[in-house]
Order: sequence, then C-alpha cells, then structure tokens
Amino acid sequence: MNNFAYLTTSLAIKKLSQLSKLNINIHGKKNIPDGSIIFVANHFTRIETLFLPRHLHQLTGIPVWSLADYNLFKGPLAAIFDKLGVISTRDPHRDRLMVKTLLTGEAVWVVYPEGRMVKSKKILEKGRHMISYAGGKHPPHTGAATLALRTEFYRQRLKTLEDTAPEEAERLMASFEMDSIVPLLKRRTYIVPINITYYPLRAQENMISTLLEKAVNDLPERGLEEIMTEGTMILSGVDVDIRFGKPIEIGRFLRRPFILKDIASTRRINFDDPIPSRRPMRRIALKIMFEYMSAIYGMTTVNHDHLFASLLSAIPHRKIDEMDFRQKAFLAATLHLDKTGVYLHKDLKKNQVHLLTDDRFHKYREFLSLALDTGVVKKEGRCLIKDPSRFRHVFDFHRVRVDNPVQVMANEVEPLRELQRKIRFIAWHPAFLVRHRIADILINRAVHRFEEAYAAFHKKGESKDKEVGMPYLIGNRFRRTGIVLVHGYMAAPPEVKELAMYLGKRGFLVYAPRVNGHGTSPDDLATMTYKDWVESVDEGYAIVSSLCKRVVVGGFSTGAGLALNLSERVKCLTAVFAVSPPLRLQDFSVRFLPAVGVWNRCMDLISMDRAKMEFVQNRPENPHINYFRNPVCGVGELGLLMESVEKRLPQIKVPALVIQADGDPIVDPKGSRKVFELISSKDKEYLLFNFNRHGILLGKGAERVHRAIGDFVQRSTDS
Repeated sequence: MNNFAYLTTSLAIKKLSQLSKLNINIHGKKNIPDGSIIFVANHFTRIETLFLPRHLHQLTGIPVWSLADYNLFKGPLAAIFDKLGVISTRDPHRDRLMVKTLLTGEAVWVVYPEGRMVKSKKILEKGRHMISYAGGKHPPHTGAATLALRTEFYRQRLKTLEDTAPEEAERLMASFEMDSIVPLLKRRTYIVPINITYYPLRAQENMISTLLEKAVNDLPERGLEEIMTEGTMILSGVDVDIRFGKPIEIGRFLRRPFILKDIASTRRINFDDPIPSRRPMRRIALKIMFEYMSAIYGMTTVNHDHLFASLLSAIPHRKIDEMDFRQKAFLAATLHLDKTGVYLHKDLKKNQVHLLTDDRFHKYREFLSLALDTGVVKKEGRCLIKDPSRFRHVFDFHRVRVDNPVQVMANEVEPLRELQRKIRFIAWHPAFLVRHRIADILINRAVHRFEEAYAAFHKKGESKDKEVGMPYLIGNRFRRTGIVLVHGYMAAPPEVKELAMYLGKRGFLVYAPRVNGHGTSPDDLATMTYKDWVESVDEGYAIVSSLCKRVVVGGFSTGAGLALNLSERVKCLTAVFAVSPPLRLQDFSVRFLPAVGVWNRCMDLISMDRAKMEFVQNRPENPHINYFRNPVCGVGELGLLMESVEKRLPQIKVPALVIQADGDPIVDPKGSRKVFELISSKDKEYLLFNFNRHGILLGKGAERVHRAIGDFVQRSTDS
C-alpha cells in the first residue's frame, strides 16, 4: 500500500465524514492497548468500512488496514479500498501480510468476523452465535483469532530463536521483511472487540437514492435498499456509538506445553508449514472467537427503539392498550437498566417521564410511525393491534432494513440476556400492577431526590426543617379523580397543604410535588432551569395518572404557570386551575423582582456565565415556608417559563379556572386576567377575591378559595 495514497485518501474520507450528519460517539478508548492489535467489529453497513478505520487511525496514530468481504471489491469502491489498506477476504497473500504488518507495527487491523453485513441483526439461533445471510447461515469466522495466534506465535518464536537458533531467527525475519527484532521484544498481540450501534435506524427515500434512480437504469433492489438505509443515516443524521471492549491478550492462550514446544523448536518452519500444535490451536481459536463475539454483541448501546421493539415482540397479546405499552416501556427504561450490565444510549440516561406525559422528544411517536408504516401494528382507537407474523416471518435479507426494521431492532438486543429477562417479565405484567409500580417508583424517587438535595444544600440557619420540602400524597389510591397541586417559586409543598387537605376531604386524591430546587436552600434553586421545574410537575402528573382515571392539575403563582404548561402538553387532562398566575415578569411587583440593575446582570448571567450566582433579598408572606434569598438566575428562568406558557395558552381546551386577589401585592391582577383571556377553553371561569395579600390559599378567608376550587373540580369531573 502506498503511504501517500493512504494519507490523502484518509483526508478525503475525513472531509466527507465532516459533511455527513453522523454523530459519532466513542466509548472505552482506555481499552486500546499498545501492541499488535486486531480490532474485531460487528458489520451492519458499508459506511463503517470508511469511518471506522479513520477513527482508529486517530486513536492509535498507526495506519489501519482492514479485511472486507470480496463482494465489496467492485466498481469505484475497489480503488478506494486499495488506497485505504482494505484487503479482500480472498486475497492470496492476506494472512502473511497481516502477520507481517502486526509484527513490525506497520499497521493495526480491523476484521469483521461475521464475514459479511448482517442486515437483519439476527446473530443468535438456539442460544448459539449463527450469522444469517441471503445464502443461508454460518457461524462467525475464526480468522481474526487464528491470525492473532499466528502473530503471537511468531513473535514468541523469534524472541526465543534469537538465543537458541539465530540463523533460523534471521531467516524468519527476512521472510517477514524485518530489519530488527527490537520492536518485537516489548510488543504483545491483542484482539480488541468493538461494537457499533446506530440510532435511530430509519430507511427512506433520500436525495442520494432519488438522484441514483434517475441516473441509473434498473438500479438493483439490493443497491437501492443500501442507499435508502445508509443514505438516510448520512443525510438525516444518526448517533453512532463505537464502543471498545477489554482487550484479549493472546499470549495467555499459547501457554500450553505442546504449543510452547513448537515455539521453541529449532527446526525450519515456513509460514504455511503444518505444525504439531495446529489442531489444538484451531480449538483455541474457536474459544477466542466465542469470547470476542460475546463481547461485541454484549456491548450494544441500548436505545429507546430497542426497548419498544423488544416489548412489542414480548407482549403476549395481539391487542395492546397504547398507554399500557408506554408505561411498560417506561418501566423497562427505569428499573435499574444499567444494573443489567448493558450500555445505555445517552437519551436513556435521562429522566424518562416524557414517555408517560407528552412524549416531547418524540421517542414513542417516531417508533409508532415506523411500526405503522411497515405493518407491524395498526391502530384501533387507543389500542395497537400487533401482527405477530412480523416477528416470526423470515424477510428478504437485502430488504429487511426497509421492510421490517422493527424486527431488526429486536434482533440486535436478543443476545443481552439480562435485558431480555427483564423485558419478558415486564411484558407479562397486568396493567394495574404496572400503574401502581410506576406510582411507587416515582413517589420514592421524589423523596430520594429531595433527601439527596437537602443533604447537599442544607444551610444551617437558612434551610427549613426537612418536613417542609417533602412532597406528599393525600387520600387513598383508589379514588376516581386525582389532583396535582403545585406550589410557587421559592416556596414548598406546605404552601398548598390547606387546599390539599380540603380537597382530600372532598374525596379527591391529591399529590403535591416538590418543584426541583425548592425546600432545601436558595443555592439549590440557583442551579435549576425552568425545565427542571417542568419535569417535577410531569412526574407528579405521572403518579396521579397512574392511580386515577381523571386528573386535574392546579397551582399557585409560578405553580399555576407550571400547571398551565402541563395542561397544554398533556391532552388527556380533565381540567386545570390557576391561582394568581403571572403572565409576564412585568406582572410581578418590585417587592418580588430585583431592581433593574440587578435584573440586567441577571440577563448577562443567563447568557454568559451561569456559574456566577447572585441573590437578592426576599421578604416572604410565609417565612416558615419560603426562601429569604432570591437567586437572580431563578428570576431569569421564571421569565423563560412564562414566555413558554404564554405561547401555549391558546392551545388549552380543557375546563379552566383562574383565581386572583384584587389587592395582590406581588402579582398584578391584569396579568392573570390576560391569562384567562388567552385560554381557548369554552368552559372557563375567572374569579376575583377581595384580598390584600398574595398567598390566598393560606390564612383568613382561604376557605372561600378552597371551596371555589373544590366546586370547580367537582363540576369538571362529574360532566
């Protein structure tokens, strides 16, 4: 191979990669040792034969050569492969070239032991590794293991013969075109397993396929499928997780007397000569192959599509309630998934409550669209009707990524036994158990999160008693209607406790979440964004909706804004009420907001340096609940929340109640009136109470407000 051609072609590939929308994430770089390395990777696309060597070259600083299926050496790809050091699996000099370059350190190698692209991702049959392809099935190849053993065999033999038979050592060095034995002395031979996972997997018409269909007559189906699948990856963008496993040190497999005897033999042994230890070395190669294949498949980066596809396959019924399916997916994604030993896509490391609320990241929506388009399911009302044959039928190998990608997704995680056990267990759970389990998980998580935050941010002389920040549930779990009741900014759940108790006595289940950053100290609040607050309320909704058929959400002040935000995003809410909701920051009085100069600094902090925290003094009506310091960044987040809420108000269609005190010293009644006017609900009501305070849910006369809210909830849930 011409080194100049290698470098220039590599640079061209680099430029092409930069133009693509592939988002490549590399994990486990520390597992790449110094030495003679054969990387073994799973093979799903043609594009990985281009980008993987480039990234390996960046990581090792050594030219990367690779073996590729001889079928790929057709047309313009053959010339590119030649310049990149890609060798055909049918090259007659393949083995000698690999051993030579590994011994000398000229190159590291990439081998795809599956022997071909496995488009179906089906690599298990009756618990054994078995590669399915268009022409049938075969076990993974042992070639990488055999060549690693031969490399280490000759490394140790040359090292030994240097002392015992220097002439034979020199002859071997000449046959491998080696000038010095020194590089061999410290090098060892390794196999490093690699897993490549793509997400999301979508095949569709794209610019490349459209152009080629117009330019090429009778474009083969196989070629069109590959362009649709891989062209979509390049143009639309996918996450590509490249994960390196622990290196397999080959020298330990040669510590057998019969092999050591051949290593030390002073007789002349040519590269292709049979040796007495050849047969046992074949058995060892098979053992090594099983080790690296298990490692490759065990490192699959599990994503949402894997969970959805596996659940859909495992659920025993054809008719599946959509919400039950989403709840089971939430359980699968939440129940200590990392403790099964699997590796998670970055999106699965975040809070998964969106699966139970508005699906705002479109994880479920996009999977469902794919399943509907490919006939895996069809919709009947709120149910999915599964076609079980789509998980049993053998599809055309070269069309499976287009015709049935859901099966491909399920196949990919089939080797992850602990994950499969967990998914089967959840799939068979009855719906009511799933719902109650979700409620338990989220209630316990909320308590645990608060206790962790309280321990981390507690400030002597400033933080309230621990009970102040604790979320609470009022009423038994078998009530028809539940209410999510949200406290305000710088406050805590006790701010709405009197109302919660009243509503509980009227027969409603009530859950009051702790909005993240509250009930601990202002330093905790200063680290939060309004999206963290939204997530707290979403979890509250998920708890109540898991326990009750009908859910009403309401809140006070900023909590009212959070309730309105939820009521637009989650379409199955029954009603919403908002007490003293500000529309914009200008609706707050100067008693609540910092001075203009501080506010300007707040804007600088939000856009430039969030790490620098500032606070202004707060004089609360309820000093036993509220903070005495107001983080300036928190006010900025309030502004962002209210901007978000204002845009959403016209989309609110459920029955709505807005309540305001006409003498509120904190929130201008004009703001809450504007909130009311922007809401699109046909059934809406605005109540103005004659109070001269902000906190109208506590204290004298609060029972009038409680009664109005209780009557509203009753009317809304009785209709």
